Amino acid sequence: MPGLIRGVARTAAVAGTATAVSNRVSRRQQCRWAQQQAAEQPDAAPAPPPPTQSADDPNSTIAQLKELGELKAQGVLTDAEFEEQKSRILGS
Repeated sequence: MPGLIRGVARTAAVAGTATAVSNRVSRRQQCRWAQQQAAEQPDAAPAPPPPTQSADDPNSTIAQLKELGELKAQGVLTDAEFEEQKSRILGS
């Protein structure tokens, strides 16, 4: 019987070690793949500045503000970018 118990214990130790090593290799590969995917993703392109306006045309100002509002609603512009562009259009 002692030989049988020793064989079972050896098998359990080998299987446990193999499982631990396999799990570690899998985690390492997943980390490497995640880092590669993060490096391959392009950065978000900055929002294009609104076209220049003439100071005496209120219709173009309104049109630009509407376009800015649409870009913000679509998620293209952040709140800070929206406020910056709005202040440029309004000249304040």
